[in-house]
Formats: sequence, C-alpha cells, structure tokens
Amino acid sequence: MAEQIQANLVSIDQLTADEAVDLIHEAQDFKAGKQVQLLKPAYAMNLFFEDSTRTKTSFQMAEKKLGMQVLDFNAATSSVNKGESLYDTLRTIEEIGVNIAVIRHPKNEYYQDLVENPNLKIGIANAGDGSGQHPSQCLLDMMTIQEQFGHVKGLKVLINGDIFHSRVARSNAEMLSRLGAEVYFSGPEKWFDAKLERYGKFGDFEELLPHMDVINILRVQHERLSGSANSDFDEHTYRDKFGITASRIQKMKSDAIILHPAPVNRGVEIDDDLVESPHSKIFTQMKNGVFVRMAILSSILRYQKLL
Repeated sequence: MAEQIQANLVSIDQLTADEAVDLIHEAQDFKAGKQVQLLKPAYAMNLFFEDSTRTKTSFQMAEKKLGMQVLDFNAATSSVNKGESLYDTLRTIEEIGVNIAVIRHPKNEYYQDLVENPNLKIGIANAGDGSGQHPSQCLLDMMTIQEQFGHVKGLKVLINGDIFHSRVARSNAEMLSRLGAEVYFSGPEKWFDAKLERYGKFGDFEELLPHMDVINILRVQHERLSGSANSDFDEHTYRDKFGITASRIQKMKSDAIILHPAPVNRGVEIDDDLVESPHSKIFTQMKNGVFVRMAILSSILRYQKLL
C-alpha cells in the first residue's frame, strides 16, 4: 500500500480511484489496530460554522487517536463575528502553531482561494462545504461498502432523497462511478440535480429498489430549503413515497445494505425500528468515520513531515 501524501483534502475531485482505495486501506489498518508515532507535536483545530455531531466528534477522536493536540474553536464567539475573513482566521491560527484545520462551512467551495494561496501553509481537511463536497463522509461510505461486499466495482447503488441539497450525493456519485459502481438516483424529481446525470440515471424508487445492492438514503435538508418548501413539506407523504418502510425492506435483496449520512429523521427517510435493522449500516458508518478521518489526517501530516 502506498501511503497517501496530501497537502489538503478538500474534494473527492483530488483523488484517483487508486488513491481513494489506499486511504480506505489505511483506514482499515487503523480499524485493525495500526498505531503511528508523531515525529514531533502536532496541533489541530476544528472550525465548524455549521452544526455537527458525527463529523466533528469523529475528527476529534481521530485527532486524539493519532496523538494530536486539539485546540478549541467556537464560531459563535470567534472574530468572524467582527468581520474577520476565513483566510485571516487561518493565518492567525497557523502563526499560533496549528498544523491542520478541519473546516465545515456553509459556502460551497469556501476552500478554493485558500488552498491556492501561497501564503497559507496550514493543512485543510474539508468537513463539508454547503451543498458541495463531503470527502470524509464519501470515503467512510466507500469503506463500509467495501467491508460488506469486498468490492465496489459492479455494485448497483441507489442514492435516494434530497439530492439537490446534498454534498454527500455529489461526493458519493462521483467516487462510486470512479470505482466502477452502477449509480442510480431517485426521490422527489424537483430535488434532483441534472448535473449528476453523467454519473447515473434518475428513476422510480419502487422500481429500482429490488435490484439495488446499496441504498444510500439522504436526510431532507430543511436548513437549505426555502420557507415555502419547508411549509409545504409533509413528513408522512414523503415517507410513503420515498422512505424505507417495513414493506419496502421486504423487497430489497437479502444482502442489500442501507446507508445514511445522519442525522436520521426517524419515521421520514426510514422507519424508526429499521434504523438498526440487519440491513442498516448506519452506525457502522459512524464507527468507520473515525478510521477514515485518521487516514485523511495522516496523509496531511505526512505531507508536513510530522508523521
């Protein structure tokens, strides 16, 4: 296995199929107990400008497991509220001694100017940008699929739900296609992004479901919907048309798995009692997230010659 070296990891676009597989293999090694030793102290700061439970705590655990020291950051009390730019925030914490910034931001491609700026040496790991990219979630999903089937190539994968507003849908569709899976989409047609047609076809949920190996369901992202779209949204109607229910799970292949990036709207995208059913790998995804993020951080640390 070639150990990955990345100055930053901000988009799935950066990774070839082989590079993604190498990161997944290293994550599997970490899961199996691999230990690393830092060459000197390394410091991380997690800058989250959107709410998060899984991604934020998962990165924190990954940092701790790698032996990094983690500095606190609270967006609500930071100088961004005084007008400070993200660039100036990063330059500040870089000069203080932070080596890696893990950033979640509501702006799509917030990282573009940052990674291209020669004055900024701090490593950046993208923890999600608006409806753009979510590379660490993508890689942990690929790891979970790999663990279940031993491969990704040739599998039929359905991405279902609020596709237009989902960074997970974009990252996963791109990498699944790159790894040789057959990608399909379903959900409310008004929430489909035609730009994703290059990765797979949009179809009827009921018709596609019995043929799929992986059903990647997505959260309805109310925070990105307009006021009228939220007021018109009916949970029961959505569940009846696009949710994983007891009757639908009977139509799935016996070895098919369900993925969800979480948080789960129980009783909307999936019935409450099916969240932890044998088909569901939702909590396995969360466990795998720590090890994938360890691999991502290790790649950046190697670039900085700290590992």
